[in-house]
Amino acid sequence: MKVLVAGGSGFVGSRLVPLLVERGHEVRVYDLVVNPELSDITVRGDVREVEPYLAAALDCDAIINLAAAHRDNVRPVELYHTTNVDGARVTTEVAERVGIQRIVFTSSVSVYGLNKPPSRESDPTAPFNAYSKSKLAAEQVYRAWYDAAAGRTLQIVRPSVIFGERNRGNVYTLAKQIKSGRFLTVGDGKNRKSMAYVGNVVEFLASLLEDGNGYRLLNYADKPDMSTNELVATIRGALGRDPKMTLRLPLWLGILGGRCFDLLAKLLRRELPISSIRIEKFAAETVVDTTALEATGFARTFTLAEGLRRTVAAEFPA
Repeated sequence: MKVLVAGGSGFVGSRLVPLLVERGHEVRVYDLVVNPELSDITVRGDVREVEPYLAAALDCDAIINLAAAHRDNVRPVELYHTTNVDGARVTTEVAERVGIQRIVFTSSVSVYGLNKPPSRESDPTAPFNAYSKSKLAAEQVYRAWYDAAAGRTLQIVRPSVIFGERNRGNVYTLAKQIKSGRFLTVGDGKNRKSMAYVGNVVEFLASLLEDGNGYRLLNYADKPDMSTNELVATIRGALGRDPKMTLRLPLWLGILGGRCFDLLAKLLRRELPISSIRIEKFAAETVVDTTALEATGFARTFTLAEGLRRTVAAEFPA
């Protein structure tokens, strides 16, 4: 199959593209940034621009859209909408104009909101910020494309927070703080976190190209979920520290401190590793149900603990 991976130079795409090639697919990357390791198969372009996207998509059989504005503090805030929603509109227009009948889109479990019971795909959504609202709106764009004509295949994946080697997201930041000795657990640490190791995620995305037609909406997380206490203990163990030793801060005081960092970041006009939204998300219960995913028969290669240990070993070698 000839596959166009939009956003293929990013963290997930850089792991997915080689796997697709290994599985015998012909792959082309479409991205604003060119990953040197994938430069020979990359077309530089923006998912918001039709013409270069069309040129990249010619003769392809499928599009996997990983392109997104996703960080907590993207500015201007309108970039969430223009990249995620307008990018979805352009993707579906491109697919229609070149005759592509299969799209895989990575959304987010954030569309369910924070501190919800384990969310199933059929549960009501409650997006809580510009990012989650834009992801839900993008899903609706793709669903309209699917409904508009027979014979199309749309697979929407709502992954939990994805971590792994060469990623500088929340898990990396957490491990870095623990290694520095300046980490404090905010709250009682009993809140559970659904998470996903990139090595498993890319295998699942690749499997979607090779199995199933029609419409599917699936949560993705690696189970069983860890509590924040278990997550911190696993990372501490991987760093060679005492897994049980940690300092705690009341939640209200942690959020107040995060707001102070928000103000400091605004004054300095740069991103800081600590913010109120990151603290709130860290202390929140964010669990998704994966019953529908398990029904597909997908078998994960790595456990969650193995993924964490692999990530820590790669990023913080002894």
